[in-house]
Amino acid sequence: MDMDSGFAIIPNVWTSAQLEAIGHAVHAGSHRSRAGARHLMGEAGVDALARDSRMADIASRVLGTAAIPFRATFFDKSREANWLVVWHQDTALPMRRRHDTPGWGPWSRKAGILYAHAPASALERVVAIRVHLDDSTADNGPLRVLPGSHRLGVLTDAAMAELKSRLPAVDCVVPAGGVLLMRPLIVHSSSKSTSAAPRRVLHIEYAGSLTIEEGVELDVA
Repeated sequence: MDMDSGFAIIPNVWTSAQLEAIGHAVHAGSHRSRAGARHLMGEAGVDALARDSRMADIASRVLGTAAIPFRATFFDKSREANWLVVWHQDTALPMRRRHDTPGWGPWSRKAGILYAHAPASALERVVAIRVHLDDSTADNGPLRVLPGSHRLGVLTDAAMAELKSRLPAVDCVVPAGGVLLMRPLIVHSSSKSTSAAPRRVLHIEYAGSLTIEEGVELDVA
């Protein structure tokens, strides 16, 4: 699978009926806000989806090894919950326990889960698959990426701003039932929706092992 640019789109992975079941799995028992929900791997339906052979095979092809899902997040952008996300990289990972390994930190807690910002060496071992429950269009706040930026390591805000000034951004327009693969280090953002159409996305992250580096374990969240 070609991930040289740091992202890829695969249409027609899930049918309409399967998307309805995925929607039920996301909503079942989850503590959520209008904008979505964090830490969904504890939901049986979401866990089953994340381990489905279609998802696991896609992640394995990118990682080059068996893929283990470790975090699931639901985003629900709509007219009632509409937001702007500035250009950034996804560098915080859920951790089993605190450690003093160089390159990790700062540390924080989100909804009871321990997090640390990770070095590029760990983030390069992660891929995210975003399942689109609705059509993601140019009008409803799609993910925007700077292709190839994942190869530059962990960047400062100033470096990302400079990169945005010289690299053309790409809107990741994905049909309902399709998936978007992305590396956490790709610089990305999301504009506010200007459409009444919802944009629901289930974002699941995979690694080849929960031991992401020697002595460093990811938590399942």
